[in-house]
Amino acid sequence: MKKFLLMVLSATTLTAAAQHQLEKLWQTDTVVAIPESVLPDLKKGILYVSLIDGGGWDADGKGGVAKLGLDGKNYNPNWITGLNAPKGLGMYGNRMYAADISEVVVIDVPNGKIEKKIPIDSAKGLNDITVTDKGIVYVSDSRTSRIWRIENGVPSLYLENMKGVNGLKAIGDDLYILSGKNFVKADAQKNITPVADLEQAGDGLEPVGNGDFIATSWGGWIYYVHPDGKVETLLDTHLDKKNTADIGYDPVKRIIYVPTFNAKTVVAYQLK
Repeated sequence: MKKFLLMVLSATTLTAAAQHQLEKLWQTDTVVAIPESVLPDLKKGILYVSLIDGGGWDADGKGGVAKLGLDGKNYNPNWITGLNAPKGLGMYGNRMYAADISEVVVIDVPNGKIEKKIPIDSAKGLNDITVTDKGIVYVSDSRTSRIWRIENGVPSLYLENMKGVNGLKAIGDDLYILSGKNFVKADAQKNITPVADLEQAGDGLEPVGNGDFIATSWGGWIYYVHPDGKVETLLDTHLDKKNTADIGYDPVKRIIYVPTFNAKTVVAYQLK
């Protein structure tokens, strides 16, 4: 009997130890003008932050992309200006891609200038962006439930009827998708299989690097998702009215960079 109790206690201890946690590292002042997405350039020590700076879907020309140090300092809100309500950011080579309501803005990163804009017919709410290792861009349209594919500057409809679609992440030939509360994977043939069910509608999505994922819900939740569909809640700030939008992630140092949208900060957490 004693041996059995010890085994149960050991199993319980191991289960508790397996629960991942977040430790807050730093937080900016409340000067970040409605940050929606954080894109780290770890080699250059830069966090790129999309700034809405107005209504979430307003074409008002007030939005842009800021630069921030990996330590939360040296904030430059004027790196790219004149956008509308930019959200998801992606990078391939020296080009950055920003989802901006109905068009994808292509930015020349070394020169800090807008290179061109790619309009997408019928798009009403472009949200998240991911770029493959071959430079193919995928962008979600949350308002029309569609995902678009851009190759060589030419957009084409990739998937539709993806209710509440937001977060995207391309890994190899697979596209991981947050569609409402459903976390799914589409393979190269567009076959869709479930990964997990979230308690709240998904927003940001980042791979941990071992088959696991970090997913967020805009209202203030961050989740750790296992390949078997198990979901752990890492953070819940919804009562504090601190949003958790499209995160950035450092897979080496295991640091999560969180844009808090209406709370107007960027917060860094250590994943443990």
